[in-house]
Amino acid sequence: MDLDRRHLLAGGLAALGQPGTAAADEGSPAPGGRAVAGRTAGAMELALAVHAPSSPTGLAISKRGRVFVMMPRFTGTEPITLGEAFPDGSVRAYPDAASNRPDPGRPQASLFHVPNGVLAPDDTLWLLDAGIPEGKGAPVPGGAKLVQVDLATDHIRRVIPLEAGITPTSSLNDLRVAGPADRQRAYITDQGQGEDGAILAVDLVTGQVARRLAEHASTKSQKGMVKFVEQRPVMQTRGEGPPQFPKGGANGIALSPDGDRLYYAPLMSRRLYAVETAGLLDPKVTDAEVAASVRDLGEKGLTGGLIADSKDRVYLSLQEHNAVGRRDPDGTITVIASDPRLIWADTFWITPDRWLYVSASQVNRRPEFNHGRDLTEPPYAILRVRIDADPA
Repeated sequence: MDLDRRHLLAGGLAALGQPGTAAADEGSPAPGGRAVAGRTAGAMELALAVHAPSSPTGLAISKRGRVFVMMPRFTGTEPITLGEAFPDGSVRAYPDAASNRPDPGRPQASLFHVPNGVLAPDDTLWLLDAGIPEGKGAPVPGGAKLVQVDLATDHIRRVIPLEAGITPTSSLNDLRVAGPADRQRAYITDQGQGEDGAILAVDLVTGQVARRLAEHASTKSQKGMVKFVEQRPVMQTRGEGPPQFPKGGANGIALSPDGDRLYYAPLMSRRLYAVETAGLLDPKVTDAEVAASVRDLGEKGLTGGLIADSKDRVYLSLQEHNAVGRRDPDGTITVIASDPRLIWADTFWITPDRWLYVSASQVNRRPEFNHGRDLTEPPYAILRVRIDADPA
């Protein structure tokens, strides 16, 4: 990958410190080992320290090394929801400031709440807009959509409405795009704003949208579960009321290398699931038949983002441990790397030169989890570690 123009190691190292930047050599096994006595996880390297205006949950890196960060509008006070990050750590509104101004009167032309985006095989940027400019409430009519951006011109090429696949309590969260241009599909998790989630499948050629696994156990938030990050329970705090258990349905997703399986997990659940993609968009396949193809792959820790590599291994953002895990096809889970700067590990990206990148979004430090106090400390770290496989 050509990183001359977007050299990720420039700047920010002093701001976040360097507790260890060793990485495995190209072609060697992944750093670290199994989480057993006497073995420690490998170190991570700081790729970029991002001076984002709010928590950058989403991350995508183009083949030419352009870095894009997505900043959901959790409260409505966030100035932008999509930005391009530069080697000095600065972040500029992308594709421009006008597109980042939420305008209910122009729902197809403005970005309301972008939690994630991905690069398609042709290196065009696909963005997921949940359409909720204040992080809660019903999506703005016409605001939930997929947006395709041409990186050669930095102009929006296409918009695909997602209205047919959402509900008044939807909170679209993560995205994967796969397949050749004439058969390209997108898969989206709907985390929901309560306990129920869902999976959306989108035909990017026709614009067909299907909502699947709504209210299924595999997309639900597990009741009464607490996530511990930085040695503290993450609980929602509003006013003088008692802390509330956080909720979060279907959140992270990953696609197998052949595109036949979609891996996913609720934000508040320790289970990893997989569903066959073949029937998700087929109107002849019933919801019951889709549900019958779901597999419970067992425990994997509390995670946010997921990603798969060319060996069909799923990487896990182990948020409670400031670490990165990897699940092999046989079910073995290895903690491959950890770093104290990996605070609320969120979105992964794998580059062609076999670097695994992950964003540290510090979501646990946001005001809604700290009695109204903003404890986030920019710059936000984007860390990386060598792996021994290609992107899926």
